[in-house]
Amino acid sequence: MRIIQSTKETVRRFTSVFDDGSDKDLSRIASDHLSSDFLWRGMYPFYEVSGPEGVVESFWLPLRKSLHSLQRREDIFFAGLNDVDGGQSTWTCSMGHFMGLFDTDFLGIPKTGRLASLRYAEFMRVDGDQILESAFFFDLIGLMQQAGVYPLPPMTGNYFVYPGPLTHDGQQVDECDPRETTKTIALVNEMIEDLRSINHLDDEPCPPDLLRRTWHEDMLWYGPSGIGATYTIPRYQKQHQFPFRMNVTEKVYNGHVARIAEGNYCGFFGWANLTNRNRGGFLGLPAAREPSDMRIVDIYRRQDDKLAENWVFIDIPHYLNQQGLDVLARLRELGST
Repeated sequence: MRIIQSTKETVRRFTSVFDDGSDKDLSRIASDHLSSDFLWRGMYPFYEVSGPEGVVESFWLPLRKSLHSLQRREDIFFAGLNDVDGGQSTWTCSMGHFMGLFDTDFLGIPKTGRLASLRYAEFMRVDGDQILESAFFFDLIGLMQQAGVYPLPPMTGNYFVYPGPLTHDGQQVDECDPRETTKTIALVNEMIEDLRSINHLDDEPCPPDLLRRTWHEDMLWYGPSGIGATYTIPRYQKQHQFPFRMNVTEKVYNGHVARIAEGNYCGFFGWANLTNRNRGGFLGLPAAREPSDMRIVDIYRRQDDKLAENWVFIDIPHYLNQQGLDVLARLRELGST
């Protein structure tokens, strides 16, 4: 579809000049490519920022100052019509790492003077040659871990610099077969419905055969720092799904802002996707009186008729903050003692 290719070209033009631009030119570059009422959704502690200059001043310049000589290392890039609104909007999805020399403290996270990697996922909504809104997810806990100030109990999985797709075809530059796109979005929607159907079962583990309907037996699940990555259905259930499902209750699926697919890839994000109440134990937290929101990104690679890889982002600091644990405030307090 021409609109998909045009959308990708618009975002590619922007990120190319923005990433290569000097600090003094970033606001001008952003204003040239982003709409005047551009909406940026960022993770804790940034949240929503309006306007191109606001995003540059509040996020990009501080990040560039902290991670010197910042590079975007993109593993996945694709675009698609939004399945949430019946194809009325068009979005791109980019995922990978930003890498730089951690030479200046970031949000109170102490500099290391060494190479650091900030894992990210970014969705952008495009109309013609303008980018209207975006959501930028990044793994703040992962950066804290690299700086030696990891704020949570030991992870059930393992966190490291995650690889891109096994097939090395994550950057969908050329036009994809629409039949493959249809297969991918249908499979992901089937998986979502399977998991939503058991949200009310707080004290029962998910049957592994339910996952096998849509997941390969040896699926790779790359979770955020605080949880970590895991491999195969049995180990995924042991190291993430069971600790999560058995320690949170009152799970409510809120839907997504955007859910797109192209070829064998699919991605979605919500604001927030899921609401639940921690009944004690998840992420080492005590029981919470009130529910908390989870803002989540999932990016999938389909292989044949099953999902083979899944990269996951959760704004864990926001989830913690709703339950009384502000990891950055605690870091500042520890630094002042």
